[in-house]
Amino acid sequence: MSIALLPDRGVLELAGPDRIAFLQGLVSNDVAAIPPGHAAWAALLTPQGKWLADFFVIPAGEVLLLDAERAQVPAMVQRLSRFRLRSKVTLRDASDEWSVHAAWGAAPAEAAIAVPDPRLAEAGWRVLNQTGLPTDASAEDYDRHRLALGLPDGSHDLEAEKSILLEGGFDELAGISWTKGCYMGQELTARTRYRGLLKRRLVPVDVEGEMPAHGAALTDAAGATVGEMRSGRDGQGLALLRLDALDRAPFRAGEALVTPRIPGWMRLPAREDA
Repeated sequence: MSIALLPDRGVLELAGPDRIAFLQGLVSNDVAAIPPGHAAWAALLTPQGKWLADFFVIPAGEVLLLDAERAQVPAMVQRLSRFRLRSKVTLRDASDEWSVHAAWGAAPAEAAIAVPDPRLAEAGWRVLNQTGLPTDASAEDYDRHRLALGLPDGSHDLEAEKSILLEGGFDELAGISWTKGCYMGQELTARTRYRGLLKRRLVPVDVEGEMPAHGAALTDAAGATVGEMRSGRDGQGLALLRLDALDRAPFRAGEALVTPRIPGWMRLPAREDA
């Protein structure tokens, strides 16, 4: 087993009798259906269906703990509080009380709260603890692990108020409920799926040469721009690519050669009829 502290992750705590119903109407996944000992991966969207933040929702007794990007937690508290109205719910930044870890290879033996990562079994476990845990891996090791699986990492791979969930694999990675009913941004998310409007996807890539900078343009052999680089490390990365350009790979970013690597979990419309 490998376990790593993720210092860039924080925790938002929701308490009160209406905490589940309150969050249910705002995020992309079914908070009311989370089984005991599990978590849900969900996103908060604009009313127009554009990504703002994503997080793991972890029931913990009388509270919900949201494992989120630490830098985003204060803004999430502020934004979610606008919708509180008469709901009996409190929201607070509890990042200083919890440490967030990721474990993979086996279940952690020592943890306050440990839940399977709901995206992929291979991803491992999300672990929250208030006293600290011994680690045998680094945050960089976990970054390599999630890049190998093709998992997006919040603002490192998605753009606030621009990205849509289906571009980031939220459908295949169990980040969207199609049956729970309305939530903020649900209309565009559903329309994109049912009308087949998706034109771009975040795709894992292998990089030969120097890792392109975040946002670097990727071009095909004819020099046409086909996408842009997102996060990357040690020859692995994610890139936002036009689906109609995938058959023209490999691509270039400066002197680097960038080759898409389609994981088994990913469903691409252009390949379904193959």
